Amino acid sequence: MGDSVFRRRVGAAAGTYLSVALGFLGTVVAARIFSTSTLGLFTIVIASTGFFQTLLDLTIEEALIKYGFRFIEREDFGRLHRLFRQVFWLKIVGAVLAGLALLGLAALAKPVFGHAELRLPLALGAAIPLLQSPEGMSAVPLMLRGRYDIRGFFLALSMALRLTGIAVGAPHGLTAAVGGIVAAQAAASAAIGIAGLSAFRRFPRAEATPLGPERREIIGFVVQSSVATGVISLRTTLTPMLLGIVNTATQVGYFRVAQSPQTGFNAVSAPIRLVLLTEQTRDWEGGRFGRVFAGVRRYTLLAALASVALLVPLLVFMPEIIRLLFQAKNLGAVTAARVIVVAGVVQFVVGWSKSFAVTIGKPSWRTWTHAIETAVLLPLAIPFGWAWGATGAALAVLVGSVAFALAWWVLFARIRRETPEPVPA
Repeated sequence: MGDSVFRRRVGAAAGTYLSVALGFLGTVVAARIFSTSTLGLFTIVIASTGFFQTLLDLTIEEALIKYGFRFIEREDFGRLHRLFRQVFWLKIVGAVLAGLALLGLAALAKPVFGHAELRLPLALGAAIPLLQSPEGMSAVPLMLRGRYDIRGFFLALSMALRLTGIAVGAPHGLTAAVGGIVAAQAAASAAIGIAGLSAFRRFPRAEATPLGPERREIIGFVVQSSVATGVISLRTTLTPMLLGIVNTATQVGYFRVAQSPQTGFNAVSAPIRLVLLTEQTRDWEGGRFGRVFAGVRRYTLLAALASVALLVPLLVFMPEIIRLLFQAKNLGAVTAARVIVVAGVVQFVVGWSKSFAVTIGKPSWRTWTHAIETAVLLPLAIPFGWAWGATGAALAVLVGSVAFALAWWVLFARIRRETPEPVPA
C-alpha cells in the first residue's frame, strides 16, 4: 500500500512538472515562430480567454473534492450524484457566459486594442472556456478515487496537445495558432472526460437525493473558492491585456517572454509547497505550532540562499538566455525579464504562504494578500506600461510582489504573537 501511494505521488509530480515544461515550451515555440508583435497579439488572445474564464467560470472542483469525500465516507452516494449534476450545470453556464464575453470583446477588438485582426482569433478563443470546463470536472472522480497520478498524466497530455496545436498552427498565422489550441482543448477534454466518467461510474449507483442543509454550505464554499481563484488569476491575465490597451503589441510580446523566469520559480517551489502543506498541517493540528513556525523560517532562509545563488547569474546572462530560447528578435525583453527575475525571487522566498494559510485554517488570508497584490499591481500596470512598455509592466509586477510579501510577514508576525507555544530553539 505504501509503495502504491508513493508511486502515485511520484506519478502526479512527474505529470505536473512535465505539464509545466510543455507549457513553457509552447511559449518558446510561439516566440520563435511569430514576430514579437504577433506574439503580443497571441498573448492578448490567451490572456483575454483566461481573464473571462476566471471571471465568469465558477471554481467548483475544490467543492466537489471536499464534499465528494464527505459523501463517500458516509456512503451517501445519492447526494454525491446530485452534487455532480448540479455543479455541472453551474460550470456550463459560467463557461457560456465567458464565451459570450469573449465574442463581445472580439467585436470591440479595434477600439479596445487597436488591432482589427484580433477579431477572428478572439472569436475562436471564445470556444476555449466551454471546451475546457469539462476538463476540471472530469478530473475530480480521479482524485476522489486517489488516482492523482492519472490526473498528472492528463495534465501533461493536455499541455502536449496544446503544444502540438501551437506548433502546427503558428506557421500559418495567429488565427491558425488559436484554432490549434481550440482543437487541442477539445481533444484533451474528451480524453480526460472518458477517464473521469469511467471513474465516476465505479461508485455505487444511487438515485440522486437533495443536498439538504449542506446545500447552503456548498454554495458558500464554491463562492469563496471562485473569489480566491479569481483574485489570484486576475493579476496574471489582466496585466497583458492592460499593457495591450496602453502600449503596442510588440511590448506585450516582450512581456510574455519576460514572464518566463517567474514561471520557473513557481515550478521549482511546487513540490516543496506540497510537502509543507502535508507536514505543517499535521503538526499544526497536533498542536506542535513551534515546528510550523520554525519550518517557515527554515524555508525562508534556504529559499533566500538559493535565490542569492541564482540571482546574479540570471541577471548577468539574461541576454544570452533570451537569445538562446527566444531568438535575438526578442532581446528587447531583457530588462523586463531581469525585473521579473527579482519579482520571482520575492515570491519564491515567501512561497511558504501558499500552504501556510491552509495549515493554520485561514484560507481567506490567501485571498486578501493576493487582493492587496492585485490592487497594487493593476493600477501601476497602466501608467508604467504606457510609459515604459514591458519593463513598466514588469516593475508593476515587482511592486505588487513586494506588497504581497510584506502583507504576509505582517500576518505571520500576528499569528506568531497570538499562538502561545514558543518556537523551539
